[in-house]
Amino acid sequence: MSKQYVHGYTPKENIRLQDQALTLADLLHSDTAYPAGSKVLEAGCGVGAQTVSLARNSPQAAITAVDISASSVAAAKQKVEMAGFTNVDFQQGNIFDLSFESESFDHIFVCFVLEHLSQPTKALSCLRKLLKIGGSFTVIEGDHGSAYFYPDSEAAHRAIQCQVELQKRAGGNANIGRELYPLLAASGFKAIQVSPRMVYVDASKPQLVEGFTRNTFTAMIEGVREASIAAKLLDQTTFDQGIKDLYKTTESDGVFCYTFFKAMTEK
Repeated sequence: MSKQYVHGYTPKENIRLQDQALTLADLLHSDTAYPAGSKVLEAGCGVGAQTVSLARNSPQAAITAVDISASSVAAAKQKVEMAGFTNVDFQQGNIFDLSFESESFDHIFVCFVLEHLSQPTKALSCLRKLLKIGGSFTVIEGDHGSAYFYPDSEAAHRAIQCQVELQKRAGGNANIGRELYPLLAASGFKAIQVSPRMVYVDASKPQLVEGFTRNTFTAMIEGVREASIAAKLLDQTTFDQGIKDLYKTTESDGVFCYTFFKAMTEK
């Protein structure tokens, strides 16, 4: 696994994840629904940001959500209960050593998890063993290298690269979205289908301006400011200019683009 979750487990990060999930629910999850009675594993549920969408889209499926962090599992359980869903069971567990029997699940769902792992292929292989023959496997990841915007800014690109580098040093990969097909193929999956899910934001989409550009992406980059400066990846003046320039993309003449990748396959 990676050495740490590079974004941290602070209340502010929890809020950022919730903003991201709410803003991107349709884009990422509208085509994910599981039939009544099916057993679904969400591996790496975090604070439950995506779990609510899963439970909502598949109210009669039995969902088991696991995460390595006990505090995240507690937060996820509370969030799902507050949303009124009762079809999710929560457990603490390590993706590389889960206690389920082989072929226990009809479907497995993984979202924003592989980017934090130093051995993503091994993780996929471990999870594949838990999937029934013919069962579906869904993976969603972002790719920071896909970010581009107007007005363009070298300082903003360098600030983004700080987050990419910090995640790399922690054992993860912030550009993993583009690698989903080869990673799944190397893990033994067949008939893999990967689709890009672009977020395009301009002033005509105020909910995305606020929910994604400001509160999700820019907040994420701004959150690694101290770590980036301490690691001497970028000087304070340039980093702060980069954040300022990212906020400029949220103004009336600004544009921001980012691409997620969603892979769907079967065992």
